[in-house]
Amino acid sequence: MQRHPSFAYQAVYRYLSQWIDNAASDQEQRLPSLRELAQRLKVSLSTIKYAYALLEDEGRICSRPRQGYFTRALAAATVPEAGEDLLDNLYAQARLPGRLALCSDAPAMLLSLEQPLLMTERELARQYPRNQAPLYQPLGEQELRSELARRYTCSSRDYWQADQVFLGADLHSVVELALRALDLDGGVVLVESPCSWAILRQLRAARLRIIELPLDAGGRFDLQQVQALLQREPVRLAVFSSTVNIPHGSLMPAADKQQLCRWFAERGIWLLENDSYGAFSFVPGAARYRDFADPERLLVFASLDKAIGAEAPLSYVLSRSLGPALQRQCLERRFRLSPIRQKAVARLLSSGRVDQHVLKLRGMLQQRMKQLQQLLDEQAGGLLHAPLAAGGATLWVEARRPVPMTRVYERLLADGIVIAPGAIFSQQGLWQQHLRLSFTLDWSKDIQGALGLLARAVSQAS
Repeated sequence: MQRHPSFAYQAVYRYLSQWIDNAASDQEQRLPSLRELAQRLKVSLSTIKYAYALLEDEGRICSRPRQGYFTRALAAATVPEAGEDLLDNLYAQARLPGRLALCSDAPAMLLSLEQPLLMTERELARQYPRNQAPLYQPLGEQELRSELARRYTCSSRDYWQADQVFLGADLHSVVELALRALDLDGGVVLVESPCSWAILRQLRAARLRIIELPLDAGGRFDLQQVQALLQREPVRLAVFSSTVNIPHGSLMPAADKQQLCRWFAERGIWLLENDSYGAFSFVPGAARYRDFADPERLLVFASLDKAIGAEAPLSYVLSRSLGPALQRQCLERRFRLSPIRQKAVARLLSSGRVDQHVLKLRGMLQQRMKQLQQLLDEQAGGLLHAPLAAGGATLWVEARRPVPMTRVYERLLADGIVIAPGAIFSQQGLWQQHLRLSFTLDWSKDIQGALGLLARAVSQAS
């Protein structure tokens, strides 16, 4: 057991977490006593007590006076009832103790910058004494806004300034800011399909009429159909991924992106580009929509947690022409974001630490992607087809014969496994025979066995 005083409790926490996951059942189970566990792991009683306190705060265990600590009974797997939202059920299931979630899409789960971020934050906290009246910065910390503007500047003709960058607490908040600033109530919006479920939900909440453009196996739209659609529909907005199509995992040719942007410019259509995975393309120099878009009709948004980790959920949106509207929305929302945390993120960006990290993380993602594809071929090659992705953190998997993936999802819940069926990435009933599989997993778990159970569920559901 790790004896370093700064990290001993973390090792105990990981040990107990794995023990709880392996022992998960619908009955409470008594955990080892503090003294017993301290002797077994050769650490202090206070270290064991602190690790137990963390687990109790998370709701994974409970303590009883004079009896000790107990695991919480695992809730029985429940399938979505008629009328219940599949997505809500999925995320409720994925958060239950003991579940193996194959549905994540967080690259930083493999390697995060959370520790350097927190260390930088502590150093800054010593340099900048806390004011009794916290500095109110509803648009975001100036240092971070300036750094983001610098990173998006490409040339003397294609540049950004700090006052064109607006920060929010998370991805949901900045997309909401952008949609409110656009004020397209009731308008028509184009999205790539499959499309992020989070984006679909927000577009519906904004009362926009969504038209999905299905991607083919090569990551392309049918441009003839798109052109005909633009001629008959009053499209006002398009929401696309910047480089890799997420969650499809494909890469659209630069010429197609250029043609789409030309049509959008001719018709005055706004482009809202999702750059959250822009740095996670495995193809060097991949073209982005903003390389060809009308700069006055362009908004770019992204979340920093994809690269840095969960401690940096900060998100941002850039716009050259909607500054006053976005500023008004920020003032109305009154975001209270930690100035020190924002400064710490800015320092990691300006020092090049994030770029070095992303380079290493891309390599790890590619390695795990190939590993997952190989295991999937071994366990379910005759049932499922999973082409290698051009970037991102997931594989887009298709059943080789008609299989309703929602039924597969329900069957796997009984085995404690959660997948993301393709149906949640469309509001028009597309992708029923697809699923998204993550390769940012806890690889200490039995992933091969889980994929074997997936193959069995697909076979039974077909």
